[in-house]
Amino acid sequence: MNIYQQKLVWKLLLLLAALLIVVASVVYTNSVVKKIAHDERNKVQIWAQALQKKANLIQYTQSLFEKLAQEEQKKVGLWAKATEHLASSSIDAGNLGFVFDVIRNNQTVPVLLTDEKLNIISSINFDSSVANNPILLQRELNTIRQNMSPIVIKVTPTRRNYIYYKDSRLFAELKYTMNDLIQSFISEIVSNSASVPVVLIDSVSQAVVTSGNVDTTVLNNTTKRIALLASMREQHTPLTVSINAATHYVYYEESQLLKELRYFPYIQFFIIGLFLFAAYYLFSVSRKAEQNQVWVGMSKETAHQLGTPISSLMAWVELLKLQDTDAQTVYEIEKDVLRLQAVADRFSKVGSSPDLKLAPVAKALTHSLEYMKKRVSTKVDFTYNIAVDTDTQVMLNIPLLDWVLENVINNAVDAMDAVGTLCITATEQLTTICIDIEDTGKGIPANKLSTVFAPGFTTKKRGWGLGLSLAKRIVEEYHKGKIFIKDSVIDKGTTVRIVLNKN
Repeated sequence: MNIYQQKLVWKLLLLLAALLIVVASVVYTNSVVKKIAHDERNKVQIWAQALQKKANLIQYTQSLFEKLAQEEQKKVGLWAKATEHLASSSIDAGNLGFVFDVIRNNQTVPVLLTDEKLNIISSINFDSSVANNPILLQRELNTIRQNMSPIVIKVTPTRRNYIYYKDSRLFAELKYTMNDLIQSFISEIVSNSASVPVVLIDSVSQAVVTSGNVDTTVLNNTTKRIALLASMREQHTPLTVSINAATHYVYYEESQLLKELRYFPYIQFFIIGLFLFAAYYLFSVSRKAEQNQVWVGMSKETAHQLGTPISSLMAWVELLKLQDTDAQTVYEIEKDVLRLQAVADRFSKVGSSPDLKLAPVAKALTHSLEYMKKRVSTKVDFTYNIAVDTDTQVMLNIPLLDWVLENVINNAVDAMDAVGTLCITATEQLTTICIDIEDTGKGIPANKLSTVFAPGFTTKKRGWGLGLSLAKRIVEEYHKGKIFIKDSVIDKGTTVRIVLNKN
């Protein structure tokens, strides 16, 4: 297993580990969310049960309150009849003491006795500060008249007196306590122990009685209120509470804390993922820069090491020319030495700013392919077709372009085991020059197509996996073109396309 495959395996293992961590965290968080949701519902149910018990207490108190009110009304009625009998001349002496006892026994209910013109004749059970002040007493009479009808007493067949009364102090305090109890009961909706959004709805009028932890602007808008209640109903079945013999419904939904907790792991993983992506990107850039420095150093050192033997070979070529050696042999040797010198020149330019010049692309391609054709195995059917106008010029660095073609062609020949057909076609488009290098080799598996040009990728036992990587850098970074696998079929062959931009 080469270094690239090892790196791929490690990436897959790390990705799998990350996915397992994510899944485990989401499952755990969902479990916690379910427990909190269950606890919230239990709290709301306990709270609703407490409301129900308190409502029962209020109903019982209200019933008792109504009975006391009836008793006071009876007491005033009896007092009025006693007063009427006392004013009557027909009462006998035996019942007179009883009548006086009835009148004296009313020590709680404030009563005013008036004539037909509403002049106050007498009053009982008022504070002394009021009873001794005619103005305040008259105000009491006016207030009472607004809330009740008087009890009529026949003094004579033609004369009437009127009795006005109000609740006793005890009864008024009881009414105040009753109202305060009801208000306290309602206010518990706002300060409920569950701390969840709650709305109390009257089942008859569908009006909002009160709410807690809910935006009032939503409740004041009919459309939004209906939508909110529908959403609450979808989340939880409303709880039923009976208040003052009327059925009410308690709508509630998840608390804001529970909602945030539900989405927290996803937000957390997004932030962590973003951080990891940034860290991985920076690490990759740093590693790539480091690799580039290594390759630049190796290239320049290679060029330096090749300089001495190339100079020596050039001297030997000149010596061969002087010794009447076969001219064709000397010519071929000289071509290879010049080629070797070009290779050294290529290595020396790695890492430097590219020196691009306008050059006729058809001529450059023909020269490079003619050289390669003579050095490819005779078992390879090497053909090329340059369908490019001879006047078309492109910004090129010809030695580097030769290097790209040499790398791609050598890889194609190796893929065919030096037996097969190799066809190079160059076509001219509106804005580009396309160079297709098609072989009949083994092909490339689909899962490796995206990594063919990655540093370290190779299928050779002794390969470094740098040739195609350098070719990609020369084409895309120096010439601003593109190089990619156009097509590849297992056991049928591969087509590599190089795209150069026209000026």
